[in-house]
Amino acid sequence: MTRIRTLAAALLALAAAATTTSAQVGRGAGMVDPNLATEKELLALPGVTPAIAKTIIDRRPFLSITELDAALAPALSKEQRTALYAKTFVHINLNSATKDEILLIPGVGAKMLHEFEEYRPYKALAQFRREIGKYVDDAELARLEGYVFVPIDLNTASDADIRTIPGVGAKMLHEFKEYRPYKGIAQFRREIGKYVDAKEVARLERYVVVK
Repeated sequence: MTRIRTLAAALLALAAAATTTSAQVGRGAGMVDPNLATEKELLALPGVTPAIAKTIIDRRPFLSITELDAALAPALSKEQRTALYAKTFVHINLNSATKDEILLIPGVGAKMLHEFEEYRPYKALAQFRREIGKYVDDAELARLEGYVFVPIDLNTASDADIRTIPGVGAKMLHEFKEYRPYKGIAQFRREIGKYVDAKEVARLERYVVVK
């Protein structure tokens, strides 16, 4: 019996280690999503005070990084915000992000901004990896990928694709697939709105399209 309990405990530990927290950004190791992070997770970020954490929680969801940046600007300098964005960020849509959004990615300047825009429209992240990989090494490519996304097609996306959306677990994965085929985004809002509030629907909607 003791051996069985020990084995069960070990399996649970392995499962926990393999599961990302609700706030972890899907493609950004060591980063958290400011729209999902707990107060404790926010307070662990550089420069975040209890007052700043409250501001983030009260005003979310942030549907763009520029919204978050504007909320933080009264309390943090540009340098402090840049340091913070190494640990937390609102993903940008590679196909629609503005210049201001792209330039908020730490380390991205005018040259990389040009490369990001040069290859639009992106069909998938694989294209981003291939094109931007011409200019940076694998480590930098992986870092940059943690800040971006290409919307996935609700009707054809794989389970793995859907799970890259921050905060989407097994239950929401099931609901996303339950209503296929989607005829349009309005249907997505209506069906997923049965399970989450309008703000959360708006956050999730950023990551999807119906083709």
